Amino acid sequence: MRIIPGSKGFCELALCSTLLPLGACSSTVSPQSSVSNHPTNLSEALPPYRNASLCVEERVEDLLSRMTLEEKAGQIFQLQIFMGPNGTFDPGDPSRRRGSTVDRVTKKFMTHFNVAFATEDTKATAEFVNRLQELAMETRLGIPVTLSTDPRHAFQENVAAGFSAGTFSQWPEPIGLAAIRDVDLVRKFGEIAREEYIATGIRVALHPQVDVTTEPRWSRTNHGFGEDAHLTAELVEAYIQGFQGRGNFGAHSVSTVTKHFPGGGPAENGEDSHFSYGKNSSYPGNNFDYHLIPFKAAIAAGTRQIMPYYSRPQGTQYDSVGWAFQRVVITELLREELGFDGIVLTDWSIITGSSATGELIPPRAWGVEDLTELERAALVLDAGCDQIGGEERPDIIIELVRRGIVSEERIDQSVRRLLREKFLLGLFETPFLDVAMSEKWSAMPTSKN
Repeated sequence: MRIIPGSKGFCELALCSTLLPLGACSSTVSPQSSVSNHPTNLSEALPPYRNASLCVEERVEDLLSRMTLEEKAGQIFQLQIFMGPNGTFDPGDPSRRRGSTVDRVTKKFMTHFNVAFATEDTKATAEFVNRLQELAMETRLGIPVTLSTDPRHAFQENVAAGFSAGTFSQWPEPIGLAAIRDVDLVRKFGEIAREEYIATGIRVALHPQVDVTTEPRWSRTNHGFGEDAHLTAELVEAYIQGFQGRGNFGAHSVSTVTKHFPGGGPAENGEDSHFSYGKNSSYPGNNFDYHLIPFKAAIAAGTRQIMPYYSRPQGTQYDSVGWAFQRVVITELLREELGFDGIVLTDWSIITGSSATGELIPPRAWGVEDLTELERAALVLDAGCDQIGGEERPDIIIELVRRGIVSEERIDQSVRRLLREKFLLGLFETPFLDVAMSEKWSAMPTSKN
């Protein structure tokens, strides 16, 4: 049976766009503005995708049908965003391959950013987020921005992996939570962290990290739950429930990105695959399936997104190239065998490279270093990934489509998933923060105890 968008049957099969508040948030004060006084670039005739009474799938299809290829290509990328002095937009730095915030939003049509600055000043952060959303509203379609973050609730600070807690509540690293072995405590952490994220406009958590650390020398051990796959599986379920809620995923949720599929723990010699000398994962005990156990639990718990790692496998049935480039891993294993139908976000800078402290770093395209940027991007899309992290090259996607290498229908598949997430999170209804409420919430002692 063919379901026609806009028909009764279409909406019955789709998710309802008006979601009930999650029970875990029912007693908290939401810092999101229920009514916005900010100007938007809309005509008096409300387009269907702006109509909150319609089901989510109908709104997604309406918006997708209005988007140009350029606007779709902008959705395929996510990268860091910085706040300048006094809450100004980042002017960019060509020497570091970093475009300006204004150009990224208004010319490249990007709407997904990773918060790469401290959020201690809640008022300044909320005001910056509102200015960013105002900038997004000035674009033709007014698609709101989605903000993500690496972990920022513990003690360690590493711009490539996470932030110290600052004014957020401070907790043990995940390895410490695993040592406590209290499922309810892990869930409570997720609930409190969710409220803190929402208060500062962050709606996507680039965690949990569920890599089973069978190699104890690996430097990222503290960010995971240890070497026991079954304990990790038990804890990650509670973790995801805390961040996303135990009811409907919606306006009071923070989307979780479970990483690093299919497991970054078996790092050869303990070296991390962020670096060329640590590009391999090895399985001397033939235990590849053991590393999948936490991911199966995360999928069952409803994780919205999954991130594959950089590493290339050694001694398995798979090709010795990075996981994100392999269709047999992303589409056949993750999507078809394990049943994951959410967003697949690649780890950072696997297509064009990046820069750190002014030094240009080649792409972490292990096993496909000799391919062109265009060829690498085509492989990632063919593998089944939806979004490319740490890059700002919509022009590559546009060229792939215009040269007939990748179909626009394939781009639509990923953009559809990304837009659906924005609608479900309620960003089209409440893109702005109530600054006073954000300040009030951040001062509440309950979040610090």
